[in-house]
Amino acid sequence: MEISLWMWALTVVGILVLVSLDFITVSRKPHDVAFKEAVLWSVFYIGLAVAFGWWVWVSQGSTLGSEYFAAYLVEKSLSVDNLFVFIIILASFNVPTVLHQRVLLFGVVLALAMRAVFIAIGAAALSAFAFTFVIFGAILIWTGIQLARHRNEDPNPMDSLIVKVVSKRVRVSQEFDGTRMFTSVDGKRLATPLFLVMISIGATDLLFALDSIPATFGVTQEPYLVFTANAFALLGLRALYFLLKGLLDKLVYLSTGLAVILVFIGIKLALTYFHEQFPEHVPKISTNASLIFIGGVLLLVAVGSYLKVRRDPAATAHAGRLAGEHHKPPSNKQD
Repeated sequence: MEISLWMWALTVVGILVLVSLDFITVSRKPHDVAFKEAVLWSVFYIGLAVAFGWWVWVSQGSTLGSEYFAAYLVEKSLSVDNLFVFIIILASFNVPTVLHQRVLLFGVVLALAMRAVFIAIGAAALSAFAFTFVIFGAILIWTGIQLARHRNEDPNPMDSLIVKVVSKRVRVSQEFDGTRMFTSVDGKRLATPLFLVMISIGATDLLFALDSIPATFGVTQEPYLVFTANAFALLGLRALYFLLKGLLDKLVYLSTGLAVILVFIGIKLALTYFHEQFPEHVPKISTNASLIFIGGVLLLVAVGSYLKVRRDPAATAHAGRLAGEHHKPPSNKQD
C-alpha cells in the first residue's frame, strides 16, 4: 500500500481536528453526558470509520478494505475491555461524574500518542526482522491465556508499578479540586486525586498498547491501516463509554471472547511467519477468515451474555486481568 507523505500528513491533521473538537466540547462546559448525546457522538465516529473503510475498499481494493475492517473490529472490541478498566479506575478513585469526560479524553489522546510510537516501532521491527511475527504471536497467545485464567477478576489501579512509585513520592490531597491536578492545602503544594487518576489511565493505556498493536498487525501489516484503525476505534471511545457504561457489566463473556480472539490472532501471526518459510507445508489464515472468526466470536459473546444474564440477573461482567489476585480498591487516604 503506497501512502504518500502528504496523505499521512492529511490523516494526522484530520485526527488532530477531531481530537480538538472533543477538547472544545469537553472544555466548553463540563457536564454529565446524556444517552442521546452519547448515541449521536457514537454514530458520528462509527460513521467516519465505516466511510474511511469504504474509501480504502474502493481506492485500494477489497483485500486491503477487508484488512482495515478486520483491524477496526479487533481494536473496537479491545477498546470495550479498555472501557471496563477506565470504569474501574473512575470508581476506585470516586471521580466526580462531571470530570469523567475530561479523564476519558486525556486517556484517548495519550493512547493515540503511545500507539503511534508502538506502530512505528512494530512496523520497523516486522520489516527488518521477520521473526517478530512469532514474538508478537507469542505475546498475544500468552495474553489471551492469562486473560482467560483471570477472566472473572478485575484489575486494581494501584497494582501498577508506575502508580505505586508516584504514590510513594508525591503527597496527594483527599479531595478533588475541580479539574486541577495540583492544589494548595494549608500552604502546602499537593497533588489532587485527579493526578493519580491520570497516572492510572496512562499506565493502562501503555498496557493496552502493548497488546493491541501486535493484535492489529496480526490482521494487516500495513502501518497506515494499523494507525487509522486504532485512531478511529479510540476516537469514539469517550462517547462509547457513556453509551455502554450501564450495559458493560452485562457483557459477562467479553473477557473470554477477547481471550479467544487474542489467541487466534497470535496463532495467525506465528503461521504468517512459518508460511513464508515453508509455504507448501504451513497454511495461512486469510483476512476474510479472520474477519468472519472475530465477528463470530463477538456475536457469540453478545448472545451468550444476554442469555446468561437473562437466566441469572445477578451475573456481572469483569474486565479480567493478566496476573495476580483481586485486591480491594485503593482507599485514597494519602495525606
